[in-house]
Amino acid sequence: MALSSTIINLLLYFLSFNFYSPFVVAVDENKTKPSFCHNQFQSVLVRNWVDGVEREYIEGLSGEFGSVLPMEEKKARRLPAVLSNPLNGCTLPSSKLSNSIALSARGDCEFMEKAQVSQSGDAAGLLVINDEEDIFEMMCSENAVNIMIPVVMIPASGGKQIKESIASKGKVELLLYAPISPVVDVSVVFLWMIAVGCVILASIWSEYIACEQHCDPYQDSSIAGSAKDDSEKDVLDISVMGAVCFIIVASTFLVVLFFFMSSWFVWLLILFFCIGGTQGMTACAIALISRVSRNCRNHTVKLPLFGDATVLSIVVFPLCLAFAIFWVVHRHASYSWFFQDFLGICLMINVLQLARLPNIKVAAVLLSCAFVYDIFWVFISPLLFHESVMVAVARGKNSGGESIPMVLRLPKLIDPWGGYNMVGFGDVIFPGLLISFAFRYDRANNKGFKDGYFLWLTIGYGFGLFLTYVGLYLMNGHGQPALLYLVPCTLGTLVVLGKVRGELRMLWDYDENASLSRPPGGA
Repeated sequence: MALSSTIINLLLYFLSFNFYSPFVVAVDENKTKPSFCHNQFQSVLVRNWVDGVEREYIEGLSGEFGSVLPMEEKKARRLPAVLSNPLNGCTLPSSKLSNSIALSARGDCEFMEKAQVSQSGDAAGLLVINDEEDIFEMMCSENAVNIMIPVVMIPASGGKQIKESIASKGKVELLLYAPISPVVDVSVVFLWMIAVGCVILASIWSEYIACEQHCDPYQDSSIAGSAKDDSEKDVLDISVMGAVCFIIVASTFLVVLFFFMSSWFVWLLILFFCIGGTQGMTACAIALISRVSRNCRNHTVKLPLFGDATVLSIVVFPLCLAFAIFWVVHRHASYSWFFQDFLGICLMINVLQLARLPNIKVAAVLLSCAFVYDIFWVFISPLLFHESVMVAVARGKNSGGESIPMVLRLPKLIDPWGGYNMVGFGDVIFPGLLISFAFRYDRANNKGFKDGYFLWLTIGYGFGLFLTYVGLYLMNGHGQPALLYLVPCTLGTLVVLGKVRGELRMLWDYDENASLSRPPGGA
């Protein structure tokens, strides 16, 4: 019990992040714009190959001047990359730029001057390497000239990647084009289904899976009752004080991440994710196997330091641990999302079995605090910290290329930019706690689907998640605090239904243990 509660508390602190687009554009001071500088700024996809092997693409931003890049890949040219010499690109280069894409570092002269130098060297295009990760809009200078080649700025990390490849004597080729992302990617639908399905599965798990392993109707009633009591000991009832303390600790941890984010900090989160995922996967596997073969749980052995353990857990745990280790080793591979999602779903199911809301009073405090927490750290924190704290942490600022793993993610299927659609664990667990409570309440009070609360809260959750994506698209991809939509659609639905049905007071002060102790149909 102590180990489970400790792990659940630690994991809950890391599950309330929302995740946002990692690409942010800052704006330089605008100078007077000459009449022929009419280009719209375009997000540019920079594909690159080293000795014929494609590497991870780089995102860039085109300038206000220069030729317009094609929107279709088939209309773009794949050309060799050459570093300007000198690298600042402010004077005529000693290196040959003809029919190639030149790279120069930002600084020492105007952007248009760099473009003019590269154009005079017969370069087919120019990539300006910024000195930081944010990308700036390159404006026309006062003494502007007609630039006939595309000019694109890329972040420091992208420039470093290309420079290292050139320095290693590899043949580096680049292809630049400006594709347009579709309004909606199909993967959003599947991600919505996974999130809603996860909440439903976690809610009914203890009734239709765990109950099978503890409550055999043909087993002696005293033994079954004892097994159920043992399982209840592992449940952590959230209190009002615990809910408030959680939000305070989560906010503190978020600020610490904002100021001290580093790769080792993200590795700490990866470690906690692996511990929680392994434990959750083990618990889910044991429950499923025990449901099929009830005798598997009865065989135990005594282990040094650990005491009694079932043979089933000894067999299952190493396999689940190996699954988590495999994900860690291959977490940057294109297929790693499947392993991450599988571990995450098992983790969330386990959390929703071990932590629960006892009544609506606690639910109102927890979800209301989470509602304010989400909105504050996304929309209000820029007034105090000069940027959105939640967005900065989600982007993985100074994380060394690592990303926080507490998300469900699916690769985009039709977006030429690639990337992932994501849902934070907190956006599943917080509403999931309330929906799980609704399911237990309905079962304890013999309510059906229509006159109960579980069905309507599940529909509310799905609708709230839908509104989150609508808000995301209406705000041009700017990250949304999902709980802004999910809390009103779940807690609000429960409060309104409870008020209409005259059950709000009972829901507010509900005592689940007292309800379970009453005989069916008892007063």
